[in-house]
Amino acid sequence: MSDEKAAAKGKPVTPAALQRKKERGERITMLTAYDYPLARLADQAGIDCLLVSDVLGQVGLGYASTLPVTVEEIAHHTRAVLRGTSRAFVIAKMPQFAAAVSRADTIRNAEALVKRAGAGGLEIEGGPEIVPVTRELAALGIPVMPHIGLTGQHALRYGSFAVQGRGAEEARRLVELALELERAGAFALMLECVPSEVAGRIRTAARIPVLGIGAGVDCDGQILVAQDMLGLFDRFVPKFVKVYRNLSAEILGAFREFRQEVESGSFPAVEHSYFMDAEERERLAGLL
Repeated sequence: MSDEKAAAKGKPVTPAALQRKKERGERITMLTAYDYPLARLADQAGIDCLLVSDVLGQVGLGYASTLPVTVEEIAHHTRAVLRGTSRAFVIAKMPQFAAAVSRADTIRNAEALVKRAGAGGLEIEGGPEIVPVTRELAALGIPVMPHIGLTGQHALRYGSFAVQGRGAEEARRLVELALELERAGAFALMLECVPSEVAGRIRTAARIPVLGIGAGVDCDGQILVAQDMLGLFDRFVPKFVKVYRNLSAEILGAFREFRQEVESGSFPAVEHSYFMDAEERERLAGLL
């Protein structure tokens, strides 16, 4: 059995399993997923974690930003991802305002994603204001992965945000925030668009896994938006993205071939068609 097949057939990934990977020095993999087909393929490939992020709004629903994404939409897509997953740990993101409301509403939104949609954990995005939210949700037994650094819920995706933590004082605050979130009960941290040196300091100081997206090599694992790395979203490609396949060109070519063959009459061909047997054809001729 190949290493990939063995990984895909392994035990379901849990926060404890991710913690053990960090302690062994093994890198963690995470991709975004929003539907059954991509979730199934990522799971088969042995990806550790799948993230149902609010970037769904742009790469999946065509919104101009993440702002319109609702808890109900995240829940809907979380259920689809879970149907395609047998091993990967599925995390749902609290969309904008879902964790910045009253305590009762925050818990209700968390319940919608964890209890009713079935997510294994939650991502929440922000700065110092998410420390008490992390503590509250962790106390309820919910695995929480805070997202710090560049936080795109307040503007177009990556559009008006710069790399965070380039200055020494700002970097110090990020390190302190990361450790405060760990003390609040986070099971992992996501760092977006921070200098590699800052990510390295957080990774060294934190006992929990530190995952990066645009945070350099010195993290416990890496995250990418699946549509970015597959070349399916070309409105904007961040510097930190490696495009592993240009599927947009492949799909566009297939769609054009389909249109041309239908218009020319070459599709469907005989091999794509069903036929009655000779006796039934004769009976039909008599009936008509």
